[in-house]
Amino acid sequence: MIDSALLQRRLISGGYDIGAADGVIGARTLTGLLSRVAGRPMAPLAGIGAALAKYAPQFGLLDNPARLANFVGQTCHESGCFRFLREIWGPTRAQRGYEGRRDLGNTQPGDGFRFLGRGMFQVTGRANYADMAMRTGLPLLTNPELLEQPDAAVLSACVYWKTRNLNALADAGLEDTITRKINGGTNGLPDRRARVATAKGMMQ
Repeated sequence: MIDSALLQRRLISGGYDIGAADGVIGARTLTGLLSRVAGRPMAPLAGIGAALAKYAPQFGLLDNPARLANFVGQTCHESGCFRFLREIWGPTRAQRGYEGRRDLGNTQPGDGFRFLGRGMFQVTGRANYADMAMRTGLPLLTNPELLEQPDAAVLSACVYWKTRNLNALADAGLEDTITRKINGGTNGLPDRRARVATAKGMMQ
């Protein structure tokens, strides 16, 4: 279990405007945690904090500090401290290569750009959008830009987390394995470790 009052007291003592330490992990408390981990003001992160408060309980992310810390730390790294919910488009050579990639399901003209990376974990390609649409019930094939909105971005990240069984890895303390599951390697490992540790330090 997360000691919610401890988390809130530490946020308040750090100057985060989350209200009273009422023992309830809601939108303001989670926004404060996001702000602490990202090193950014709370205001721009309010939408993500609200969405996390909405979805975290049903995906088991509030069951213990390890789960929440790993989720927040990893999503923080992947999204550039919650700044980018859409892939920055050049296009680069790699991005131009999205077009026609059947392994991504990009079979129709324009799919490469239409289904560029969006969301916290960068859902990319028609096939992955179709899979996420099925799992979330969102009309992502007709409106892929939905994943640029905080609510859908957080929901898709939670679904991604669940389908890869990352809560179990967090419970087991296999944090670097979580990075490999997300990244396919160890890119940005020191930053990921640091952000997860910062989140854990607020709850333990």
